[in-house]
Amino acid sequence: MSLPPPETTEFIGFVAPHEVSETRAARGPAIEPDYLRLLAKAHERGGFDRVLVAAYSTSPDPLLIAAEIAAATRRIGLMIAHRTGFTAPTIAARQFATLDQLTGGRVAIHAISGGDDRDLARDGDHLTKDERYARTAEFLDILRLSWTSGAPFDYAGRHYRIEAGFSEVKPVGAIPVYFGGASPAALAVAGRHADTYALWGETYAQVRELIGRVRAAAAPHGRSPRFSLSLRPILAETEERAWARAEAILAETRRLRAARGLASAAPPQNEGSRRLLAAAAEGQRLDKRLYTAIAAETGASGNSTALVGTPEQVADALLDYHDLGVRTFLIRGFDPLEDAIQYGRELLPAFKDLLARRRGTAEAA
Repeated sequence: MSLPPPETTEFIGFVAPHEVSETRAARGPAIEPDYLRLLAKAHERGGFDRVLVAAYSTSPDPLLIAAEIAAATRRIGLMIAHRTGFTAPTIAARQFATLDQLTGGRVAIHAISGGDDRDLARDGDHLTKDERYARTAEFLDILRLSWTSGAPFDYAGRHYRIEAGFSEVKPVGAIPVYFGGASPAALAVAGRHADTYALWGETYAQVRELIGRVRAAAAPHGRSPRFSLSLRPILAETEERAWARAEAILAETRRLRAARGLASAAPPQNEGSRRLLAAAAEGQRLDKRLYTAIAAETGASGNSTALVGTPEQVADALLDYHDLGVRTFLIRGFDPLEDAIQYGRELLPAFKDLLARRRGTAEAA
């Protein structure tokens, strides 16, 4: 399951091993197998193309979680977050290629360099941000060599030195590399390696500007990456009820954060979060229906901006981003299972219908 053709729209969901979100306090074990399988199947039945499996310093192993998702489903792709630098790249290459073979080519990697020094220190990583991105570039060099080289190869870098590296197992096809990061060091890696560059849910102006910078970084390498946008759609049958639901989600987020002693979010260390907070400083409701209040409340710790409205209204806003060059939408809800089901039933069909009608109108003209 390589990358889709350039103009094909891709929808990616989010599957976690237990129920948790800004409005759902974590409880029970770190892995609830029945819930994991149910959430994965809901995304597949809803028509999603892939699901993201996240990684952080205390999480269950993403590769093993992805293997369980694959076993519980038949076709859906796997976008597996992997923190570069903690596993030797030759070993990681064989792990991903092995899973790709066992799943019939359903694997993609989301390469994570890490944006929070405190979280990385839990795993013993104390490199600077720029050093981490330099390491990621070498890591991805070696991954691609391992996946494609028909003979043993050598590699001499600052962070890795490989002698006669080789992998007997190769991927079914080309394993797509998803990558995000908005600092200059990150953009240098993106231009060289990203098959799909991942943005968070920013304003139209921010997205247009960052896409331009990534394209400029990729041009010297002869590359044309796809672009992904991460958002948290909040839907209801009317716009008024959707905004009421958004405000209720914000209130519950505040309540749970206060209960956990997190009323004040620490300043973010990564550029992506800073960009979201810059948008939030412009107002709670931006462009057509971008809602930034939850990002402001949480310190923009990850995918935290929303599009609010009816399925048709949110689909229309997604089309605006499509016009800017976005072809992949990574969407997840604050009510993870219920929202995934609703997206599959209402939002994805509404988007595809609007896109088809727009293309039909353009062809007629």
